[in-house]
Amino acid sequence: MCGQRPMKPMTIPMRNRSMNTFPARAIASLPALSSDQMRQVDALMVAEYGIEPIQMMENAGRNLADVAQAMLDGDLAQRPVLVLAGHGNNGGGGLAAARHLANRGAEVQVMLARAMESLDAMPGQQLKSLLAMGVSVTTAGDGWELPSADLIIDALIGYRLQSTPCGPEADLIQLANSHPAPILALDAPSGVDAGNGRAHEPCIRAAATMMLALPKTGLLALPELTGALLLADISVPSTLYDDLGLDATPIFHLSPILRLHP
Repeated sequence: MCGQRPMKPMTIPMRNRSMNTFPARAIASLPALSSDQMRQVDALMVAEYGIEPIQMMENAGRNLADVAQAMLDGDLAQRPVLVLAGHGNNGGGGLAAARHLANRGAEVQVMLARAMESLDAMPGQQLKSLLAMGVSVTTAGDGWELPSADLIIDALIGYRLQSTPCGPEADLIQLANSHPAPILALDAPSGVDAGNGRAHEPCIRAAATMMLALPKTGLLALPELTGALLLADISVPSTLYDDLGLDATPIFHLSPILRLHP
């Protein structure tokens, strides 16, 4: 079993004016996706519309960087940001965000849960760009502690969670929860099942969670774990939702990022 660390009190840094620049939308006005439906969306994006995962990953990363910048009151110059990245596509989105944040002046550090060579192809491509830029990238190891940061980005697991986190992912989750910096989770707090809302131990306690495409059914009643909920556009065609029998007329007409409220 994975060990436990004390969990920090949850803080939700949504009071700053920068976050309020994202338009608000009622959760009840949007359809929600199960994990299986999100897998269908991912598959149809490629098979029917020719929109590749690397494009979705880039959209997710750019929007995640925008939310991170807002959480830091809009000014990234020399602000330390720590990105925790897994080996799959969720990690790839975090790595894309790291690139955008570094380009905007943040002092970005990336900590990988697994060895660099274990990353899937598309996250590996994102990693290659970061290394070429000289961004600090390290791999988690036994006995390591997280460096100081003003914000932590959780891109360890995401909605494709299969079982209780263990190994380095679990260690990083525990370290993040005991760190004083607020956590911004990508799509789902790592360790939380986005489909049914089951919270494994350990799981991330986020200050904010940026979901992708549409809200995830399991995350809508877990404010103690998700923090504030945001929704970001990854360019899913509305006709794709029609194919799944979902009523999702274009919802990002005001902004590619929305703040969700009950």
